[in-house]
Amino acid sequence: MNNIENKLKSMGYELPKPFIFPNKNRRGCVRVNNMLFISGHGLDLPQLKGVRQTGKFGIDITEDEGYATARAVMLTILATVKEEIGSLDKVKQIVRIFGMCNATPDFVTMPRIIDGASDLLLELFGPEIGCHARTAVGMSTLPRGMAVEINGEIEVWANE
Repeated sequence: MNNIENKLKSMGYELPKPFIFPNKNRRGCVRVNNMLFISGHGLDLPQLKGVRQTGKFGIDITEDEGYATARAVMLTILATVKEEIGSLDKVKQIVRIFGMCNATPDFVTMPRIIDGASDLLLELFGPEIGCHARTAVGMSTLPRGMAVEINGEIEVWANE
């Protein structure tokens, strides 16, 4: 096990299985040189306390549940990254994440929800690697009714 995975375990988390995409026309991530372009993740989440795979903010999901859900989505993304590059120690920089919340028009605290993912990255990788650019938006719906979907870009060490 590598250093980042040991740290993740000491934080009380394990990587889930990477999300299996329902169609062979896409993958969890695509590597171009030293950049990973991460597909939207948000289903088949680890069963952690407060995680909601489906639902809508402003109706039936609380901010605390959303925060836990965004954290679980990020764990699934990290599982996909590990599958692609072999070790999370090969992550050079979390560049950007784009977080989407399935929300009513009057729900405006999407940044608080996506903080679940951002905080996990900062805690796990530290400020030099884990601090990233970010967008957090509300959507009227997300695929299959998922509560939170996240995608983004991660730089990895070249020639790894």
